[in-house]
Amino acid sequence: MKRTALITGASRGIGRAIAIRFAREGYDLVLTCIHSVKELKELAEQLEEDYKIHCLAIQADMGSYEEVGHTFDKINELDVLVNNAGISYVGLLSDMSAEEWQNVMHTNLDSCFYTCRLAIPLMLRKHRGHIINISSVWGSVGASMEVAYSASKGAVNAFTRALAKELAPSNIQVNAVACGLIDTDMNSHLTLEDLTDLCEEIPADRIGTPDEVADLVLQVANSPAYLTGQVITIDGGWR
Repeated sequence: MKRTALITGASRGIGRAIAIRFAREGYDLVLTCIHSVKELKELAEQLEEDYKIHCLAIQADMGSYEEVGHTFDKINELDVLVNNAGISYVGLLSDMSAEEWQNVMHTNLDSCFYTCRLAIPLMLRKHRGHIINISSVWGSVGASMEVAYSASKGAVNAFTRALAKELAPSNIQVNAVACGLIDTDMNSHLTLEDLTDLCEEIPADRIGTPDEVADLVLQVANSPAYLTGQVITIDGGWR
Protein backbone atom coordinates (compact mmCIF):
# COMPACT_ATOMS: atom_id res chain seq x y z
CA MET A 1 0.00 0.00 0.00
CA LYS A 2 1.46 3.33 -1.07
CA ARG A 3 2.01 5.91 1.66
CA THR A 4 2.57 9.64 1.26
CA ALA A 5 4.67 11.96 3.42
CA LEU A 6 4.93 15.74 3.38
CA ILE A 7 8.31 17.00 4.59
CA THR A 8 8.85 20.73 4.95
CA GLY A 9 12.25 22.39 4.72
CA ALA A 10 13.53 19.40 2.77
CA SER A 11 16.22 20.88 0.53
CA ARG A 12 19.12 20.36 2.93
CA GLY A 13 20.21 19.21 6.36
CA ILE A 14 17.77 17.27 8.50
CA GLY A 15 14.86 17.68 6.06
CA ARG A 16 16.88 16.30 3.17
CA ALA A 17 18.02 13.32 5.23
CA ILE A 18 14.42 12.61 6.28
CA ALA A 19 13.28 12.76 2.64
CA ILE A 20 15.92 10.25 1.58
CA ARG A 21 15.09 7.92 4.46
CA PHE A 22 11.35 7.93 3.69
CA ALA A 23 12.01 7.44 -0.03
CA ARG A 24 14.00 4.31 0.78
CA GLU A 25 10.93 3.04 2.60
CA GLY A 26 8.84 3.51 -0.53
CA TYR A 27 6.90 6.63 0.47
CA ASP A 28 5.66 9.00 -2.19
CA LEU A 29 6.85 12.44 -1.13
CA VAL A 30 5.84 16.09 -1.18
CA LEU A 31 8.87 18.22 -0.36
CA THR A 32 8.94 21.96 0.27
CA CYS A 33 11.50 24.70 0.74
CA ILE A 34 11.54 28.46 0.35
CA HIS A 35 15.00 29.30 -0.99
CA SER A 36 17.05 26.32 -2.23
CA VAL A 37 14.63 25.40 -5.00
CA LYS A 38 17.24 24.08 -7.43
CA GLU A 39 18.61 21.71 -4.80
CA LEU A 40 15.10 20.58 -3.86
CA LYS A 41 14.14 19.78 -7.45
CA GLU A 42 17.39 17.90 -8.00
CA LEU A 43 16.73 15.90 -4.85
CA ALA A 44 13.19 15.06 -5.97
CA GLU A 45 14.41 13.89 -9.37
CA GLN A 46 17.14 11.78 -7.80
CA LEU A 47 14.75 10.14 -5.33
CA GLU A 48 12.28 9.31 -8.10
CA GLU A 49 15.05 7.72 -10.13
CA ASP A 50 16.66 5.81 -7.27
CA TYR A 51 13.57 4.56 -5.43
CA LYS A 52 10.84 4.54 -8.10
CA ILE A 53 8.55 6.79 -6.09
CA HIS A 54 6.58 9.91 -6.95
CA CYS A 55 8.20 13.03 -5.50
CA LEU A 56 6.72 16.51 -5.83
CA ALA A 57 8.99 19.50 -5.10
CA ILE A 58 7.22 22.75 -4.16
CA GLN A 59 8.62 26.18 -3.39
CA ALA A 60 6.57 27.53 -0.50
CA ASP A 61 6.92 29.68 2.58
CA MET A 62 5.46 27.50 5.33
CA GLY A 63 5.02 30.61 7.46
CA SER A 64 2.37 31.81 5.00
CA TYR A 65 -1.08 30.25 5.32
CA GLU A 66 -1.83 31.13 1.70
CA GLU A 67 1.25 29.33 0.40
CA VAL A 68 0.65 26.33 2.65
CA GLY A 69 -2.88 26.24 1.26
CA HIS A 70 -1.54 26.19 -2.31
CA THR A 71 0.73 23.32 -1.31
CA PHE A 72 -2.15 21.28 0.06
CA ASP A 73 -4.13 21.92 -3.10
CA LYS A 74 -1.66 19.48 -4.69
CA ILE A 75 -2.06 16.78 -2.01
CA ASN A 76 -4.90 14.26 -2.27
CA GLU A 77 -3.92 12.00 0.60
CA LEU A 78 -1.42 12.08 3.42
CA ASP A 79 -0.07 9.55 5.91
CA VAL A 80 2.84 11.41 7.49
CA LEU A 81 3.50 15.10 8.05
CA VAL A 82 7.00 16.12 9.12
CA ASN A 83 7.20 19.77 10.17
CA ASN A 84 10.91 20.43 9.73
CA ALA A 85 11.03 23.95 8.27
CA GLY A 86 12.74 26.24 10.73
CA ILE A 87 15.05 29.21 11.14
CA SER A 88 17.02 30.73 13.98
CA TYR A 89 18.15 34.17 15.07
CA VAL A 90 21.45 34.48 16.92
CA GLY A 91 21.90 37.68 18.87
CA LEU A 92 20.76 39.64 21.87
CA LEU A 93 17.00 39.95 22.29
CA SER A 94 17.47 43.70 22.78
CA ASP A 95 18.95 43.90 19.27
CA MET A 96 16.16 41.90 17.64
CA SER A 97 13.54 43.72 15.62
CA ALA A 98 9.85 42.93 15.81
CA GLU A 99 9.97 41.77 12.20
CA GLU A 100 12.81 39.34 12.96
CA TRP A 101 10.89 37.98 15.95
CA GLN A 102 7.75 37.50 13.88
CA ASN A 103 9.71 35.80 11.09
CA VAL A 104 11.06 33.20 13.52
CA MET A 105 7.60 32.59 14.98
CA HIS A 106 5.90 32.38 11.58
CA THR A 107 8.43 29.88 10.25
CA ASN A 108 8.88 27.72 13.34
CA LEU A 109 5.49 27.82 15.05
CA ASP A 110 2.75 29.21 12.80
CA SER A 111 3.81 26.77 10.09
CA CYS A 112 2.91 23.86 12.38
CA PHE A 113 -0.59 25.23 12.83
CA TYR A 114 -1.01 25.86 9.09
CA THR A 115 0.15 22.41 7.98
CA CYS A 116 -1.68 20.53 10.74
CA ARG A 117 -4.88 22.49 10.12
CA LEU A 118 -4.89 21.25 6.52
CA ALA A 119 -3.40 17.79 7.09
CA ILE A 120 -5.87 16.67 9.75
CA PRO A 121 -8.89 16.34 7.39
CA LEU A 122 -6.81 14.15 5.05
CA MET A 123 -5.78 11.90 7.93
CA LEU A 124 -9.29 11.74 9.37
CA ARG A 125 -10.46 10.15 6.12
CA LYS A 126 -8.14 7.22 6.82
CA HIS A 127 -8.65 7.29 10.60
CA ARG A 128 -4.86 7.24 10.99
CA GLY A 129 -1.79 9.37 10.49
CA HIS A 130 1.44 10.63 11.96
CA ILE A 131 2.39 14.24 12.64
CA ILE A 132 6.03 14.66 13.61
CA ASN A 133 7.35 18.08 14.59
CA ILE A 134 11.09 18.72 14.55
CA SER A 135 11.93 20.56 17.76
CA SER A 136 15.07 21.33 19.76
CA VAL A 137 16.51 20.79 23.21
CA TRP A 138 16.52 24.60 23.47
CA GLY A 139 12.73 24.39 23.59
CA SER A 140 13.10 22.81 27.03
CA VAL A 141 16.08 24.60 28.55
CA GLY A 142 16.50 27.78 26.51
CA ALA A 143 19.61 29.12 24.83
CA SER A 144 21.25 32.47 25.47
CA MET A 145 21.38 34.56 22.28
CA GLU A 146 18.59 32.42 20.79
CA VAL A 147 15.57 33.53 22.78
CA ALA A 148 13.13 33.60 19.87
CA TYR A 149 14.23 30.20 18.59
CA SER A 150 14.00 28.71 22.08
CA ALA A 151 10.55 30.23 22.63
CA SER A 152 9.28 28.94 19.29
CA LYS A 153 10.49 25.40 19.98
CA GLY A 154 9.07 25.44 23.49
CA ALA A 155 5.75 26.36 21.92
CA VAL A 156 6.13 23.55 19.37
CA ASN A 157 6.57 21.09 22.25
CA ALA A 158 3.39 22.33 23.96
CA PHE A 159 1.57 22.33 20.61
CA THR A 160 2.62 18.71 20.09
CA ARG A 161 1.41 17.50 23.48
CA ALA A 162 -1.92 19.32 23.25
CA LEU A 163 -2.71 18.30 19.68
CA ALA A 164 -1.85 14.69 20.49
CA LYS A 165 -4.58 14.65 23.12
CA GLU A 166 -7.05 16.17 20.68
CA LEU A 167 -6.31 13.66 17.90
CA ALA A 168 -5.71 10.47 19.89
CA PRO A 169 -9.38 9.37 19.62
CA SER A 170 -8.99 9.61 15.83
CA ASN A 171 -5.91 7.35 15.81
CA ILE A 172 -3.66 10.20 14.64
CA GLN A 173 -0.34 10.29 16.45
CA VAL A 174 1.42 13.57 17.18
CA ASN A 175 5.00 13.53 18.43
CA ALA A 176 8.07 15.73 18.33
CA VAL A 177 11.76 14.98 17.91
CA ALA A 178 13.88 17.41 19.93
CA CYS A 179 17.36 17.66 18.46
CA GLY A 180 20.53 18.49 20.28
CA LEU A 181 23.59 19.73 18.41
CA ILE A 182 23.30 18.41 14.84
CA ASP A 183 25.71 18.97 11.96
CA THR A 184 23.62 21.34 9.82
CA ASP A 185 23.93 24.78 8.24
CA MET A 186 21.96 26.23 11.16
CA ASN A 187 25.05 25.69 13.30
CA SER A 188 27.50 27.03 10.71
CA HIS A 189 27.96 30.23 12.75
CA LEU A 190 29.73 28.23 15.45
CA THR A 191 33.52 28.39 15.49
CA LEU A 192 35.72 25.34 15.89
CA GLU A 193 36.35 26.45 19.45
CA ASP A 194 32.59 26.71 20.07
CA LEU A 195 32.04 23.21 18.70
CA THR A 196 34.87 21.79 20.79
CA ASP A 197 33.48 23.36 23.95
CA LEU A 198 29.99 22.07 23.19
CA CYS A 199 31.20 18.55 22.46
CA GLU A 200 32.92 18.48 25.84
CA GLU A 201 29.46 18.87 27.41
CA ILE A 202 27.98 16.01 25.36
CA PRO A 203 28.53 12.51 26.79
CA ALA A 204 28.71 11.06 23.25
CA ASP A 205 31.63 13.47 22.67
CA ARG A 206 30.46 14.51 19.21
CA ILE A 207 27.71 16.29 17.33
CA GLY A 208 24.87 14.33 15.80
CA THR A 209 24.20 13.77 12.11
CA PRO A 210 21.08 14.49 10.05
CA ASP A 211 20.94 10.78 9.16
CA GLU A 212 20.60 9.88 12.84
CA VAL A 213 17.68 12.27 13.20
CA ALA A 214 16.11 10.88 10.03
CA ASP A 215 16.37 7.32 11.35
CA LEU A 216 14.59 8.37 14.54
CA VAL A 217 11.85 10.20 12.64
CA LEU A 218 11.16 7.08 10.58
CA GLN A 219 11.02 5.00 13.76
CA VAL A 220 8.46 7.41 15.20
CA ALA A 221 6.41 7.11 11.99
CA ASN A 222 6.49 3.33 12.41
CA SER A 223 5.80 3.37 16.15
CA PRO A 224 2.89 1.66 17.92
CA ALA A 225 -0.33 3.67 17.99
CA TYR A 226 -0.02 4.14 21.76
CA LEU A 227 3.02 6.38 21.30
CA THR A 228 1.67 9.89 21.04
CA GLY A 229 2.15 13.26 22.72
CA GLN A 230 5.86 12.64 23.24
CA VAL A 231 8.84 14.96 22.80
CA ILE A 232 11.65 12.52 22.06
CA THR A 233 15.14 13.88 22.57
CA ILE A 234 18.16 12.96 20.45
CA ASP A 235 21.18 14.75 21.89
CA GLY A 236 23.99 12.29 22.64
CA GLY A 237 23.04 12.16 26.31
CA TRP A 238 23.40 15.90 26.91
CA ARG A 239 20.15 16.11 28.91
